[in-house]
Amino acid sequence: MSGGTGSSAYNKFAWFYDKLQSEVDYDGICSLIDGFIKKYSAENEVIVDLACGTGNLSERFYKLGYDVIGVDLSQDMLEEALEKKYDRELDVSYLCQDMRELDLMGAADVIVCVLDSLNHLGSFEDLCRTFERVSMFTCDGGLFIFDMNTPYKHREVLGNNSFCYDMEGLFCAWQNELSEDGSVQITLDFFEEKENGSYERFTESFREIIFDSELVDEELKKNDFEIIGKYDDFSENPVNDNSQRVLYVCRRSAR
Repeated sequence: MSGGTGSSAYNKFAWFYDKLQSEVDYDGICSLIDGFIKKYSAENEVIVDLACGTGNLSERFYKLGYDVIGVDLSQDMLEEALEKKYDRELDVSYLCQDMRELDLMGAADVIVCVLDSLNHLGSFEDLCRTFERVSMFTCDGGLFIFDMNTPYKHREVLGNNSFCYDMEGLFCAWQNELSEDGSVQITLDFFEEKENGSYERFTESFREIIFDSELVDEELKKNDFEIIGKYDDFSENPVNDNSQRVLYVCRRSAR
C-alpha cells in the first residue's frame, strides 16, 4: 500500500506510514527493479517513483545512482519524504501531483508505481488516464514497471477480514468489507498513545478496486507499451492462481 492515488485518505496516516510499512522489503524491491532496468532499458538515468509516499523507494533508487523524481498527491506524505531528504542530504526531487494528471518537464527513462497504488484509483477510466500520462512522459524504449493486487488477494486475503497492528505508541485496527464487484473498502482505526498514557483515536477509510487483466493488457498496448513480463509479487517467478500481486514490466515503443 502506498500513497498519492486518491483524495485525503493519507492525511494523518502519513505520520505512521513508515511504522505500518516496516515489514516491506524496500531493499529487495529496489534491487529487483534495478535488475529489470539494467536488463531491458538502454537508458537508465532518470527514474520517476509514482505514488512515492514518504520516499522510502525513492531514496534507495537515488543511492543506486539514479536521478530520482518522486511524485505523490498527498502533501503530508511528501512532507515526510522531504524531511528525510534534508536530514539525509538526498538529492531527490519531489512533486505534488495527481498521477492521472502527471506533468513532467521531460520524458523519464523509467517510471515505477508499486505497492498496489494503482488499485487505489477510483475507476478503470482513472487507470486509463494514468496510463496515457505515463506513456506521454516515458521516453522511447523506456520502462513502466508497476504492480496490482489480484482478485485472489481481494477475495481470499483481504476479503471481509480484520487485522491488528500493535506498535510502540500506536495500535491499528484494520477492517475490510468486500463488495460483490471485488472492491474492498478498507477502514483503519488508529489509537495513538499520548504523553500522559491516554490514547487518541482517529479513522481513515479508502477503497481498493481490482482491474480485469485483459483490459489492463489492452490499455497498455493502446498506449504503446509492450508487456515484457508479468511476475508473481516482487520476484521473477511466473504468476500463478494464488498470486496476490502481479508485477508488470513494460517497455515504451518508439513514437
